[in-house]
Amino acid sequence: MFGMATIEFFAIALFFIAIFGLVTSNNAIKSIVFMTILNAAVITFWIGIGAREGTLPPIMETPYHIYMIGEMSDPVPQALMITAIVIGFSVTAINIIMMNTLFRRYKTSDWKSLYKMMREETAGSGQVLSDIVFDKDDSVEEGAK
Repeated sequence: MFGMATIEFFAIALFFIAIFGLVTSNNAIKSIVFMTILNAAVITFWIGIGAREGTLPPIMETPYHIYMIGEMSDPVPQALMITAIVIGFSVTAINIIMMNTLFRRYKTSDWKSLYKMMREETAGSGQVLSDIVFDKDDSVEEGAK
């Protein structure tokens, strides 16, 4: 029904839509959704690369299929994508847990509000984390308002 080039084009388009959503999203929950879409796009692209039209799956039912090895699809991208699915699921689960913790503590999922509240909380405490995560220059933030 669909050619492999169509699937790969769809995966690339989905990838850039997810990147655009990550860059422009102000909500942490939307960011998690866009990261999941990004993961699905990458997996779809690599599966599309590994399976070409006219090739057989890399599963040999009988020993005489060993002579048809030139007509088999590459099993390496498929095996790597199984690992990528597990890793993507784990990253999504950790992101949801972190977002749940932040929401319970600060009662918001807006990135700007979270940034402001976390900055106010760590101001004056002398924590090393505040020096690493938050830059001391307020001129960009104040100039935008």
